[in-house]
Amino acid sequence: MAWRFSSFVVFQLAGGLLGWWLVQAWGALAGAVAAGLLWFLLDMWRGLRILRWLRRGESADAPDMRGLWGELADRTRRLLRTREQQTRDSQARLQEFLAAMQASPNGVVLLDAQGRIEWCNQMAADQLGFDVQRDMLQLIGNLVRDPAFAAYYAGRDYSHGIVMTGRGSTPARPVKLSVNLHPYGEGRKLLLSRDVTALEQAEVMRRDFVANVSHEIRTPLTVLTGFVETLQTLPLDDQERARYLTMMAQQSARMQTLVDDLLTLSRLEGSPLPALSEWTSVRALMVQCEQEGHALSHMLTPTHAKGHDLRFEGLRHPGSLGEIAGSQSELHSALSNLVSNAIRYTPAGGLIEVRWQRLPDGRGEFSVEDSGPGIAPEHIPRLTERFYRVDRSRSRETGGTGLGLAIVKHVLQRHGAELRIASTPGVGSRFAVVFPASRLRFPTGTAPVSAREPLGQGRAVSQPATEAPGK
Repeated sequence: MAWRFSSFVVFQLAGGLLGWWLVQAWGALAGAVAAGLLWFLLDMWRGLRILRWLRRGESADAPDMRGLWGELADRTRRLLRTREQQTRDSQARLQEFLAAMQASPNGVVLLDAQGRIEWCNQMAADQLGFDVQRDMLQLIGNLVRDPAFAAYYAGRDYSHGIVMTGRGSTPARPVKLSVNLHPYGEGRKLLLSRDVTALEQAEVMRRDFVANVSHEIRTPLTVLTGFVETLQTLPLDDQERARYLTMMAQQSARMQTLVDDLLTLSRLEGSPLPALSEWTSVRALMVQCEQEGHALSHMLTPTHAKGHDLRFEGLRHPGSLGEIAGSQSELHSALSNLVSNAIRYTPAGGLIEVRWQRLPDGRGEFSVEDSGPGIAPEHIPRLTERFYRVDRSRSRETGGTGLGLAIVKHVLQRHGAELRIASTPGVGSRFAVVFPASRLRFPTGTAPVSAREPLGQGRAVSQPATEAPGK
């Protein structure tokens, strides 16, 4: 401010002296007035420079001057730089926030007070069928036509969400979305969508599982109850009483087998993975399977009928079979289930071949091939589902629980193995388990052999991780 006053005084003195020198007394007054006017015009010009700079709004182009206007320009420049930095920081935080919402596994949609889409992430676009660029500022009601969503949006009760059919849903592969609306701001809404297909399927599986277990237990309980009432109310001779008690024992054994299989599945799903330090002899496993197979075949074969032709290849050369790393009890459970399934579903007198072989790539294959009725292709992908049966009446006649292949699946998953199924209706089936080379060790000098081709026109299906059983 002092510099500004000093400059004005200097201009007045210079103008007055110049006027005095030129025109004497009146010239001094005129020179002082002219100098004051010139100073004012220069000051206005400097102010206009500041005004033009402020209108452009670019802090880097601030005019370089001194005095009051220079200080004003300098302070304004610093203020603009501070504001620009704050704006950049705000933009960076906004972009980080949008990037976080973009990376969200859930769909996020921002709606204005009229229900128009202000922003959405790619997940929401994929789930709800939006085009991120084209559908901006479009009404959400025009894009999501599901009746459940339309009623939910119009009802304005957003205290709960809804489950609606997702984009690309088909009867074979249903897609379910959970949608929630959350009001915020002045009439705006936040829409969150989440793919709950797996949860819905798990809930359906849970209900089916409870229903299947209840059904499987209710049947033998009903039989047992009927026999108990008969024994309590009717006078029976010893032969009839013994026959009823035998059938009651069979039903009790059936329930016990079901409970044992359920406990086995629960244990497999909740226990740590088997270690690589425990080695089990393949020969020992096959000997156990052979003994149990002959016993089961004898039990299922009618009196005076020819039993199954069971062939276990490789037992004559025990030194070449090698060992598998893993739980001996789990491996025995899986392999014996495959053998017992083949016996249960192959008519008496049929051929069942059990083979262990080392494959050229170092893996090992345990296979069970039968001459039974075979399995239609549409059933093969579902064989490892719990309680799934191709022929329910046949399964109950042979004492099957419908959980055998579910147990096999879980055991193989825990040992890194793969289940392969090939079958031709009217010809037979082949179930093969392929163990990884990392879990096998063979005696030195053991030569690998080529794996056998699948049965006839049967379709081979690899099932390392599908849901639960029953052939």
